[in-house]
Parts: sequence; C-alpha cells; structure tokens
Amino acid sequence: MLKATLRGFLAHKGRLLLSALAVVLSVAFVAGSLIFSDTVARTFDRLFASTSADVTLSPKKEIDTALPSGETPTVPAALAARLAGVDGVAAARVDAAVSGITVVDAHNKAVGPTSGGPTIATNWYVTRRSPVKLTRGHAPSDPGEALLDQDTADKKKVRVGDTLTVLARPGSFTVKVVGIATFTTTNPGAALVFLDTPTAQVKLLGRPDAATGISVDAVPGVGDDVLKQRIAAQVGGAYDLKTAAEQATSDAARLGGFLDVVKYLMLGFAGIAVLVGIFLIVNTFSMLIAQRTRELGLLRALGADRGQVRRSVLLEALLLGLVGSTLGLAAGVGLAAGLIALMGLFGMHLSAAEMVFRPPTPVASYAVGVGVTFVAAYLPARRAARVSPMAALADAEVAGAGRPLRVRAVVGALVGAAGAAALAGCAAAGKASSAAVLLGVGLVLTLIATVVAGPLLVRPVIRVLGSGFPRLFGPVGRMSRRNALRNPRRTGATASALMVGIALVTGLSVASTSMSKSFDQQIDKVLGADFVVQSAAFQPFPPEVTERVRATKGVGTVVRQRFAPMRITLPDGRRVDTTASGYDPRLDEVAHLTYASGGTAQALADGGLAMDRTYARDHDVRLGDSLPVLFSSGQRARLNVAALTDMGQGSGGFATEGALFMGLSTLERYVPGGQDAAVYVNAAGGTSTGRLRAALESTLASYPQVQVRNQADYKKLVHDQIAVLLYLVYALLGLAIVIAVLGVVNTLALSVVERTREIGLLRAIGLSRVQLRRMVRLESVVIAVFGALLGLALGMVWGVAVQRVLALQGLDAFAVPWSTIAAVVVGSVAVGLVAALLPALRASRMNVLAAIAHE
Repeated sequence: MLKATLRGFLAHKGRLLLSALAVVLSVAFVAGSLIFSDTVARTFDRLFASTSADVTLSPKKEIDTALPSGETPTVPAALAARLAGVDGVAAARVDAAVSGITVVDAHNKAVGPTSGGPTIATNWYVTRRSPVKLTRGHAPSDPGEALLDQDTADKKKVRVGDTLTVLARPGSFTVKVVGIATFTTTNPGAALVFLDTPTAQVKLLGRPDAATGISVDAVPGVGDDVLKQRIAAQVGGAYDLKTAAEQATSDAARLGGFLDVVKYLMLGFAGIAVLVGIFLIVNTFSMLIAQRTRELGLLRALGADRGQVRRSVLLEALLLGLVGSTLGLAAGVGLAAGLIALMGLFGMHLSAAEMVFRPPTPVASYAVGVGVTFVAAYLPARRAARVSPMAALADAEVAGAGRPLRVRAVVGALVGAAGAAALAGCAAAGKASSAAVLLGVGLVLTLIATVVAGPLLVRPVIRVLGSGFPRLFGPVGRMSRRNALRNPRRTGATASALMVGIALVTGLSVASTSMSKSFDQQIDKVLGADFVVQSAAFQPFPPEVTERVRATKGVGTVVRQRFAPMRITLPDGRRVDTTASGYDPRLDEVAHLTYASGGTAQALADGGLAMDRTYARDHDVRLGDSLPVLFSSGQRARLNVAALTDMGQGSGGFATEGALFMGLSTLERYVPGGQDAAVYVNAAGGTSTGRLRAALESTLASYPQVQVRNQADYKKLVHDQIAVLLYLVYALLGLAIVIAVLGVVNTLALSVVERTREIGLLRAIGLSRVQLRRMVRLESVVIAVFGALLGLALGMVWGVAVQRVLALQGLDAFAVPWSTIAAVVVGSVAVGLVAALLPALRASRMNVLAAIAHE
C-alpha cells in the first residue's frame, strides 16, 4: 500500500500542483510574518541594550493615551550634579531630547521623515553607548550650530555648511550644519539633529534648568540594580528609574505595538489563504478519488481494507502538505527579505544577512501546511474508504453527483438560523462590547451556513444565471449550463473559495463607505469654521504658528484646540485614561454643538467639563457631579460636569472616550506649556474665504508640518485615512482571488480529465474546438459569477451588522458602495474567463480517438 500510495502521488503530481500552491501561499505568509517580526525585534533589542545608560532617570508617566498634548515632561537639570555624587556613579549627564519636532531647509522643505519615524532634536555628548559617531565636521559648541545624521543628510541632500530652521515649542531658530554623525547601530528610521547641551535646554525645553532625563553611568564593578537602589535612596520615588535592561525592555515594548500590527496583518493574509485553500484541497481530493474509483475498488478487491485505503489518501495529503510547507517556508524567507527591503524605503535600515530564523517558525509553518491539507483531505479519505470492491467493475462515477443534499439543508438551516439570530442580536444591542461579540459569532456562523448550504443554491441560481446561454450560444450554452449543474457539491465548493474573499471585501467596503458618509455628515453638522489649521498626523505644533495665524490679514475668529491626556475617576468606580480637549471661549462661532444639558458657556467656564450624555449615563455621571481628575502633568483637580453633549463620541473633534472637553483656561492651569493641536479660523467681515486661504497658506509656508483645510479638505483627509483600510481589503481580495482562480482552474482541469470520453464523443459528432473552448469558458464564468453573488449577498449582511456596531459609536450613516459591487460582478466574469484559459485549451487539443478510447 505504501508503494501504491507513493506511485499514485507521483502519478497525480500535476493535478495536485495547484492545491500545493494554496498551501505554499498560506505557509509563506505565516513564515514571513514570524521571520520579519523576529528579525526586527532582535535588531532593536540589540540597539536598545547597547545604547541605554546603566541607569536612566526620567519624569514619571502615569497616563498613556493615543493623542499627544505637545507638552514635554521634564526634570530639574540640577539632578545631574546631585547624582554625580552618589557612590558608584562614574558620570551623570543631562538629556534634552524632544521628539516630533519639525526641521526645514532653506526652501521650507521638511528635513526628516514625512511618515514613519520621528524627527528628534537632542543634545550632543559622546559615551561608549552612543548610537552615532561624528564622521565629518566638528561637534556643536555654539547656539547656532548643529549636527545631522548621515542618512537624513544623504536623503534630503543636506551638506555641512547648510542652514536649517528648527521649529520647536519655545520658538523657531536657525542652525548651521557643522558636522555629520553616522549611525553605529541600526537606524530606526528617525532623523536626528544634535545641539550643544545649553542650547538644547533653552531652545527645545524653554528653560536652562530643565532636562528630559538624566543618564547615569556606573563605575566598573557596580551593578545596575545596586546603582538604581542607591539613586532611589537619594531622589525618592518622585521619578522613574530604570536600569539598562529595564529601559531596553520598555523601549522594546513600545516597538512591540508596531510589530504586532505587521505580524497580525500578515497572519490575517495567511488565514485567508488557509480558509480559501481548504476549499481547493477538499475539491481536488474529492475529484481525484471519484476519478480513481475503479483503482480504489481494485485495491479493495486485492485485499486492502478500508483503513488502508483511508490511510493511503491521508498519506497523499501528508506528502502534499510537506512539499507545500517546505516550498512555503522558502517563500516566507523571500517575503521577509522583501519586507526588510521595504522598511529600508521608510528609513528603517535592517540587514537581511541578520535574518532571525527561530525554531517556532518552521514548527508553525509545517503545522499550518500539513494541518490544513490533512484536515481538508479527511472527508474525501473517509469517502474513499467506503468504495466497494465491486466498483472495480463499474465506470468511474462523478463524486457527489446525484446524492441527496438533505443533511446539508438541515445543518445549513440550523447554523444559518443561529448566525442570523446572533447578527440580529448585534443589531439590537445597546452596548458596543456585547454587539462586537455577537457580531463575531454571527460572522462565523453565517459563513459556515453559506458554505454548507451553498450546493443547495447551485441549481436555482445557476439556472437563472445561465438562462440566456441557450439563446445566445445555442447548444454550447445549454451544455455549459448543464455541466455547472451536474454536480452541485463541486460547483458550490469551487464557488465558495471566491465567495469568502468577496464577502470580506463587500462587508468591509460597506462598513468603510458608511464610516466615510458618517464622518461627512458629522463634519457638515459640527464644523462651522471656514478653515482648520492642523498637522497631517494630528501632532501638536508650536504656539508661534497660532500667533502667525492671528496676525494674518483677513482673519476674524480664532479658536485654539489642545489635547490633554488625563485619568478621570467615574462614579461607578472606573478609572479611565482618555484625552480631553481644551477650547477658547468663542467655540460656538466655529462649531455647531448640541447639548442635552447645559451649554458651551458652562462647559468652558473655569473648572467646568463637558461629557457625552450616553457615556455619562453608562457610568452613572450626572450633571453637576464633581469628578477627580489626574492630568499628565501630575496635577490633580476636581472638575464639575457642567454640560452633557448630544452628538456621540465619534463626532467632529471629540472622537475620544467620553468626548470630554473644557475651557483652555482650565486646561492651562493644570497642564501649562502645551501646544495647539488645531486652530479654527473664520474670515473677518469683508474678506472672502478664497483670499483668506491664500493669505494663510502664504503665512504658513515656512511651517510645512501644518496645512490649511476647509470642510472639503477635512473630508478628504478622513477619506484618505479610511482608504488605508480599503487598500488592505483589496489586498485580501487579491489574495483570495488568486487562490480562487487556482481552485476554478483545478476544478475545470480535473473535470476535463473526468469528461475525456464525453469530450471525445462531442468532438466526433461535430463540436468544433472553438465551441469546446467556449463551453468550458461559459461553465467557468457561471461558476465564478455564482460565487461572486453569494459573496455579495453574505458581505452585504455582514456590512449591515458592522454598521450597526459603528452606530453605537455615533457613526450611524449607512451607505452601499455600488461601484465596488459593480466592479466585483465584472471582475468575477474576468476571473472565470482567466481561470478557463488553460483547461479550455487542453480540452480543445485532445485527440478525438484517444479521448473516446479513454478509460
């Protein structure tokens, strides 16, 4: 049996090739994601471990939120001299580093990454752990001098002697590049500007006695943990102290968020490849077993028992999984190398020669590849084991043809009813958390139900889709439709591969289109300003930008917005880390806010706070409650809930938990030194918006980090951000279509082999090669369109359910992407035509007499 299995596998290797490609794709994404994330993690672990000081003292950070306030937490610079006297300290140095600043050249072009890594300005000093070394020029020693890193200088064509402008919070200032510093470790993708220490303190932090941290080196023989304890005894618990190992771990944890996104994104692609590949493999083995019915019956007649036959088929699946996994693992290495090269385009220079290949990578790869093929082949293997020895005397049957679909009908109906109930519960849920759980359950169950019950829909749907074939294509059209109807199980399984990808695309397209429409409606409803001055990445900008806006001719109302990370204690006992906004008093002139209780005057009054009314209700907050608040500056306060808004948490500039905002006077009292996140501007009387825009853009030409936007621009910004999600969706669709095409090709190719004698007879009675190719193409198209329609229907249901979850967050508009739906239908026809090319060509080239004599 082993010899027979191996010979059978080699004899059918061509027919198994396309199934192996599905395994290769899924394993490649698994292996590539693991290798890439492990390589980046190892590289940065080394970077952080080699550049961290023995002990680092920094301000305590108790609140961590997504939106930055623009403030720079500091510690007294005098601590450096104090720590230098601690026993075991070799040196204590002041750090004055600010991230997220903007540096421009003489042409007002940004010097530094426009996306990805930050631009960092810091003070220059050399230690054995410095990540850079001076390679040209000299170190900065005067207020007007600076160093620039080599990678940024090369990319932006900056040379020694050029003048740059640094836009920092205390004010902009110019520097002359007097030297170039080269990375001695991996460049994390950042742009680095180095100043002398006194200049960095004054120009970046605004105070000569401030520092962002103190780096401490230990005397040889003194351990980091021991030194940390001695420093803690000296300064108490007012500051955050970390050893080199702890600092490296902390830095790596922050990087972990980025790595997780990349890893799970690629694993998502792998999941789609696995899911769609299962249909392909099940179909392939089912058809191969049907075509080998006489062969399997002969084995039974010669003495093979059912267990041996079943194990024989599973062994073929195991061999297929091993071959596909091995090739997929190799492809994964190439994919990881491609990602490493891609990161280089964004400024993160990794070495492909240092690629990390940990034991879990091949284990996971082979587990996925072998596991998928083994599971997918199990049902066909059981079916093979039931072949009777008498089948050796009969003609080969078509797998599944004529068998009743009653069990599928019952199972599909039960699972579908459960899925529909879950989605209905999701639509009726009052809380986003419970709705999301029901949504996940409903998606899985409805997908299973559609796959199980798909063959039941083949006859009614394909009869309608192919109803025009006889009229348009005559007997050829009639035969192509009957071929698609011949085996509903096979047609349903083949179409399911395409259905999965299209259902995902349709559901996410409906959700993203609905989000875009919701944001458009909210922008129209809330935003009343003529223009918004804001950075592309919503990063705060220096106050001098706001002052320049105020001084622009034609400007009328100016309202600032600032972010304030804070921790608020709610009456139900929850402590929530969120970000509140602070506004100037004339907020009503630039925004149309609606309130359930109170108003803008009360919300922006001293000590007041506004909150979304639904959030307040969910957490037992009432108008007039006094809530304890801890700000990121470390200051504590009690703020009075003076107004309850009625706009939803996702509206306008209030897309944070609780939609909290207050007056800028209150905010500045507890968080001084912040930067503006946005400036809302109205034109003065007699000034047209066109003239004001031109004036503002001219005024802000030297500040490339900010843009002037009107309502249409603001909508486009939101649409562009949502488009990122759509690009991911289309990439998933592309992968699903590739595997689905393989599935259709495989089905048609095996079907052609299965119908060899039939094709020969048709050719013998006058069917031309052109007509034969047309028949195969029409069969392929009708199967692909059937899968597309199933996917569109299922995806629309999913999209409606997702939109109901979004509605609980204030995004309550619904929209259908008709252009996407039309493109999917047209694309499915193209998929069918492409998939039929090779099978149709092979069928038309058959020798007529040899085909008639085929066994």
